Amino acid sequence: MSDPTEHLYGILSHPNFLAMKGLANEVPIFIHPYDPAAEDAVRRMVDSLKSRLLSAGVQVAVVDLFDTVLQILEDNDLLSGLLEDEASFDKVDLLETLENYADPKAHLIPRIIDVIGNESVKLTLITSVGRVFPFLRTHTVLEALQPAMRRHPIVMFFPGEYLQEEGTGSQLRLFGSVPTPSLYRPYYRAINLATYNP
Repeated sequence: MSDPTEHLYGILSHPNFLAMKGLANEVPIFIHPYDPAAEDAVRRMVDSLKSRLLSAGVQVAVVDLFDTVLQILEDNDLLSGLLEDEASFDKVDLLETLENYADPKAHLIPRIIDVIGNESVKLTLITSVGRVFPFLRTHTVLEALQPAMRRHPIVMFFPGEYLQEEGTGSQLRLFGSVPTPSLYRPYYRAINLATYNP
């Protein structure tokens, strides 16, 4: 059985992948689904991939969604207060605050574009999808990213399943059990790396 890290490195470092060849009119957003039980191994794999790609001359940016949301809260002078008073917050109010400051269009995507907008960046890896659930949903990030990113490939590491079925649209199953609400089952135009060949 082939090493999944080697297989993924082969895809991410391939000139055709980096040049976005063969995508036609598709946006260069890819989903890499993985078993949620492998979270720690995937974190190590992303670190390894980043080091190897940089050594190979591929400028790569890694965006940790959880760390990005924390930075947004800190920049708005909210993080320390939330941490200090967490026990006294109403859970609904806390969730609403997190949802507001993690809003993809208003806050998150502009922050991501700031991080990956450098012309030298040729590939972006997005992590911590599971750590931001339920206040940030993957489908909202994908929908906001689609019009914003066409300059280089983006790979989102997703702890669960990415199913694409005719007639029902795309379905993201976070942790393999939390389905995308039926209201949000459009075709995301994100490509499943599990079935991709450069």
